[in-house]
Formats: sequence, C-alpha cells, structure tokens
Amino acid sequence: MFRKALNLHDVPSQKVHSAVSEQALAPTKVLIVDDDPSIRRMIMAALRREGYAFSEAANGKEALDVMRRERPQIVVLDLMMPIVSGWDVLRERAGDPELQSIPVIIVSANRGPELAWAVDKGICAFLPKPFDINALSSLVRSCIAPEPTQGLAR
Repeated sequence: MFRKALNLHDVPSQKVHSAVSEQALAPTKVLIVDDDPSIRRMIMAALRREGYAFSEAANGKEALDVMRRERPQIVVLDLMMPIVSGWDVLRERAGDPELQSIPVIIVSANRGPELAWAVDKGICAFLPKPFDINALSSLVRSCIAPEPTQGLAR
C-alpha cells in the first residue's frame, strides 16, 4: 500500500485539526469526492461516527469549487470521475499554494504505475478500492493529526 506522510511543517497550524480536540468548537470538515453516490454515503456514514462534518462532490470540478470555498481539513478523492478527474484535481492542487495545504487521501480502484506521480504531488495516503472502512478511518485520523510538539518554547 502506498503511504506518504504529508510534510506538516509546511502546513499552517490552524489548517491542521483533530476531530476529537476541535469537536466542541467545530467538527473537522471532510470533503468526499466520488462519482458514485453510494460510496460517498458509505464513507460519510462511517466517518460520521467519529464526529466529522462533510461536504460532497461528484466530480473534480465540484471538488475544486468546494476546496476553494469551504477549505476542508482533508479530502478523500477518487481518481476516475467524469467532467474533471481526480488526476486533474491533484494537478490543480499542486499549482495552488492554498490548496496544497489540504491533505488528500486517494481512494481508487486505479493501481497503475501513475500512482507514483500522485505520491509526488503530496498526497497523504492511497487506499485501493474495494477498501476497509476502518482503514480509511485510521488514515483520515493520521492525515489530520497535528505533529507532536518537539519541545515547548520559553
């Protein structure tokens, strides 16, 4: 399984939230992007138990609009979609400094060699379809968890 940690040193601290620690203020917003509504519903149902809030997008164009407008804390992205693909979302994200700070987990049946390109574009994780929903929950938690403090400033 592909796994590349997001470099959290480049992410402004206010953009990185834990669903548990921020739940009292506002739940962590997850953008679910898949052209299959049943997959979006399944992901939302599973992650809702952990206290996340959601936005949905059925294609990459909608995803980019939501990313710019709502600034979700994390995106769960399919690659093969109509209108604008997940590949196009990753390309657009790579060229936009504000979108680069949003962690992305790819959930896709695509297991081709071009996934190495996606890893180079700074994705947080890849989960092949069909996927274990518990594995996705763990990846979401690890991709949005703040980096442990190295020491206290005095």
